[in-house]
Amino acid sequence: MTDIHRRHFNALLAGLGLAGATPALAEMASAEAPEIPQLGPNGWMPNNARLPVLLYRGVVNATGNDPASAYEAIFRRTSWPAQWRNGVYPFHHYHSTAHEVLGFAGGTARPCLADRTATKSKSMQATSLYCPPGPDTAGSKPVRLLVVGAYPPDQTWDICREAPTPEMSAHMVQLPFHHQIR
Repeated sequence: MTDIHRRHFNALLAGLGLAGATPALAEMASAEAPEIPQLGPNGWMPNNARLPVLLYRGVVNATGNDPASAYEAIFRRTSWPAQWRNGVYPFHHYHSTAHEVLGFAGGTARPCLADRTATKSKSMQATSLYCPPGPDTAGSKPVRLLVVGAYPPDQTWDICREAPTPEMSAHMVQLPFHHQIR
């Protein structure tokens, strides 16, 4: 899948339990077109040949005393509970055991996803990032970031910093893509 159309993308969002689940995300899906990098293997980074990374900017109004709470509320309503609130790791890694949604509540970084490196720092505030198992979810040079991480309730995330074993690769392909809104 090298090209993904908006209808297919919205079906993927619905599969995550995110599209239409809240007014904020319903507005997001109809507002700005997403960045949808489809990343192939890159060195030891497996990425994901089946599912793309989904990157939306301007997702929520992340202002006030507690901008991360907007993402926590969204994730709670979509049954992907927020599991942490912090920055991102400064080293390249991927998750082989869980899908991941990140809500960037504030800050700037030089984001890069595996084989794509940004040279300029840009605001990450109000950005949402879905990563299927495999893609690099860090590898940026964070200046200051406030990020909320969420995962499906029956998946436990790991941190992988080297090439996957054949068993890990097989597991990533078979990992369920949750589509139930509870």
